Amino acid sequence: MNTIINFLFSAIKFGTPLMLGTTGEIVTEKSGSLNLGIEGMMAMGAIIGYIVAARANDLFLGILCAFLFAAFGALIFAFLTVTLQANQNVTGLALTIFGVGLYKFIGQSLMVSGKYPAMKTALSNMIAEKPLPLLGDIPYVGKLLFSHSIFVYLAVLICVMFWIYLKYTKTGLKVRSLGENPAAADASGVNVNFMKYIHIIMGGGICGIGGLYLALVVNAGGWNDYWINGFGWISIALVIFASWSPMKAIFGSIIFGMFKALQIRSGDLAHEFPKVLGWLQSIPADFYQMLPFVVTALVLIISSMRKKKEGAQPAWCGVNYYREDR
Repeated sequence: MNTIINFLFSAIKFGTPLMLGTTGEIVTEKSGSLNLGIEGMMAMGAIIGYIVAARANDLFLGILCAFLFAAFGALIFAFLTVTLQANQNVTGLALTIFGVGLYKFIGQSLMVSGKYPAMKTALSNMIAEKPLPLLGDIPYVGKLLFSHSIFVYLAVLICVMFWIYLKYTKTGLKVRSLGENPAAADASGVNVNFMKYIHIIMGGGICGIGGLYLALVVNAGGWNDYWINGFGWISIALVIFASWSPMKAIFGSIIFGMFKALQIRSGDLAHEFPKVLGWLQSIPADFYQMLPFVVTALVLIISSMRKKKEGAQPAWCGVNYYREDR
């Protein structure tokens, strides 16, 4: 039983950055914009958030800076696509190239100069995976649900808040109207460009927090070129898998987190259940690294064949709005 709990615990751990990246993109797409720059914004938030958190020895300052710097990347996207009416697909891809390149440039420069900051004990304690009082003592459930880093609870809180915001608030209804019919929203008095700017920037900032989680928790602050490692691209597919719902993104992220967890837990599962799962040890490690991306491709194929309108992509997502054509 402990092996299964540890596997599911790892799935939640690896699913958390996907949860944040997916929710950030849902907020963006619900407002009618398609930002393919999640990977870049996560990278920007990761490197700046980590540097600030490590040097200031303050997790919350690091989260704030990760949010703001990724939001700056989203602001660039918003200016180009909303104000200048640039192609959203090309702009998003350019943002990914820019963000990942900036992340590598800053990280490598600090390593070469010997100024790369190491995590201090206080910061490590802030992000430590430790049980919550009382709840963490519940057998099995305490380990699985109440013994995570503070980031996990923050990610779930963000998902729930934006699910309520988009589904049940008046402003959320306006946001959804932008994605479905911005001309109608404009005619009813909604400031289309302003609302798009706000939600593109907000969505980008959330992605940046996911990047910081990868830097601090998954990679423990150790520098390499692969902190983000495709999590941004998987998040884009998860938006479709979650049917553009932040609440469904929680469960979808954990499912995708299982594929990542197999990379480190397949041996434990095979040893614990040799008759049923013993074959897991015979699979090359490279296959487990490839598996999340294979599933991502399958999600895209299946979603393209789905004809249900409920839970479908916002009708105006990825299409620039020209007020003069209204």
